[in-house]
Formats: sequence, structure tokens, C-alpha cells
Amino acid sequence: MGIEDLGKQAGEFIKGNADKISEALHSEQAEGISDKVLDGAADLANKVTGGKFEEQVEDVRSNVDKQVGNE
Repeated sequence: MGIEDLGKQAGEFIKGNADKISEALHSEQAEGISDKVLDGAADLANKVTGGKFEEQVEDVRSNVDKQVGNE
């Protein structure tokens, strides 16, 4: 099975389960996990940049957070 076959299967799976995937992405559990991941990524970005782009990092973090979870 090649990469193209795997990609096709993944696409079919997503199309066939779009409602379940959307529900999972907007669940309380997804919110908690995404908050931890996003906080860690934002902290790392701020540490690496010395906090020079803290406002931009927070804007990106906030925009991504709106797309995942239920808050």
C-alpha cells in the first residue's frame, strides 16, 4: 500500500466520520488537551524569542484555541 492509497483512505475516513470528528474536536476533553498543548507551545515560543513577540504568540494561541474544544 502506497502513500497515495493511505491518503485516499484517510480522506474517505474523514468524509465518512465528519460529524463524529467535529464532535470530538469540540468536546470538553479536547478543550483540556488543546489548552495544555497550546500553553506549552506559547511558553516555548516566548522563551525562544525572549518574549519579543508575546502579543503575537498570544493572538495565535487564542485563534487556534477557538477552533478546538468547547470554549
